Amino acid sequence: MKILLTGANGYIGKRLLPVLVEDGHEVVCLVRDPRRLNVPEGLRGRVSVIGGDLLDYASLEKVPADIDTAFYLVHSMSNTASDFAEMEQRCAENFMRRMRDTSLKQTFYLSGIVNDRDLSPHLKSRHNVEKILGSAGIPLTVLRAGIIIGSGSASFEIIRDLVEKLPLMIAPRWVNNRSQPIAIHDVIYYLRQVIGHPECLNRSFDIGGPDILTYKEMMLRFAKVRRLRRYVINVPVLTPQLSSYWLYFVTATSFSLARSLVDSLRNEVICKNHDIHQIIPHQCLPYEAAVKRAFSKIAENAVISSWKDAWVSGTVHGKYSDFVQVPEHGCLTDRRNRAFACDPEKVLENIWAIGGERGWYGSNWLWRIRGFLDKLVGGVGLRRGRTNRDHLEPGDALDFWRVLLADPEKKRLLLYAEMKLPGEAWLEFRITPSENGGVLHQIATFRPNGLSGRLYWYAVLPFHFIVFGKMIKQIIAYRPE
Repeated sequence: MKILLTGANGYIGKRLLPVLVEDGHEVVCLVRDPRRLNVPEGLRGRVSVIGGDLLDYASLEKVPADIDTAFYLVHSMSNTASDFAEMEQRCAENFMRRMRDTSLKQTFYLSGIVNDRDLSPHLKSRHNVEKILGSAGIPLTVLRAGIIIGSGSASFEIIRDLVEKLPLMIAPRWVNNRSQPIAIHDVIYYLRQVIGHPECLNRSFDIGGPDILTYKEMMLRFAKVRRLRRYVINVPVLTPQLSSYWLYFVTATSFSLARSLVDSLRNEVICKNHDIHQIIPHQCLPYEAAVKRAFSKIAENAVISSWKDAWVSGTVHGKYSDFVQVPEHGCLTDRRNRAFACDPEKVLENIWAIGGERGWYGSNWLWRIRGFLDKLVGGVGLRRGRTNRDHLEPGDALDFWRVLLADPEKKRLLLYAEMKLPGEAWLEFRITPSENGGVLHQIATFRPNGLSGRLYWYAVLPFHFIVFGKMIKQIIAYRPE
């Protein structure tokens, strides 16, 4: 079967892709920037990648006409645009307009549980997309899920941040609202099983795990799994605005995503339609088992995807081509070159492990202060960390940087700053070989935005001498214990 997978570089899409190939399907991935999707070598024979923007109908001409089924996995939960509902509507309309000219026989959409009468703006938008996808005359299957628990999921990582960082939580009253969390393992199972199933055509199903829990209960059970003693006291005085700031400063989420989550958390997301159990019998993981499974993947360094790697989790939007070319004119730079006599592969390993738990090779306290200041002014801060301990791909979030290029063969790593700055910044590492080892090139480039940008650069210049000087030395000298 030939399947069109939209959102292939998203949290769900990255996990669904290998499963579809494993089942023998040919998969066409539709992404805005093909360079962001790194298809594993073992899948490339059955996967093709095409570029297209759902907001631009003309760009969808490359979609093949002989598509059998399509997964619509496009959401704008963390988009900062105030008109996200209009954007989601346009994307869905353009998608179905293109699908009418193909041989498509079934569309699949992963939506949110929409059983409350007074829905949040995001859940209303999800429901509206369902209607658009179903109005084209092509059979539609909708799976509606609430909180998804898995390594790298937004819900899991936010709960983790709260539980692991706060022994005592003064929480808003929405922590008493109920949800029916489901493991990402079970979401993928259902998405896999509904393909071509005749009883799933033109139907919507609620999917959830066996536990119905308040958000407070989820946090306390999470703490139990982690063997932590935690206390949650909810108070009625925390408004949605204050609740959003509470999530923003404590967790790795952006403020826009925090606000979207708080708006959505007022709705109880509990399954009412249980028909899926008769059509596709399946025992979903209990909540605590789902949390344990997520941590086992983290311990194995086997996290396939993370919400933090989504382009919209940062402060910059656009295509890689907009940022990957480091400017040469009108810029301020800090260039450092250092020869070394050890194996270049060892130095490359240190470069590829930068950030996250490893840190930035010296003066980490200065990086933490910079991350805290970034949070204060609405930036992403340092809490995003990294998805994988020793592997980097274009598009990955790396603390408050974004990976633009990660080429181990050419021994080059290029990062783009997503912190709040009066300008734009790039950080590049390159290794050139030499007879006795190699030379590490470390280049920080800053394109200032007017006078304020130049004043900023010269104000932090003394710290550059400390941070960048120590960094290049330690990248070469560092040896894991």
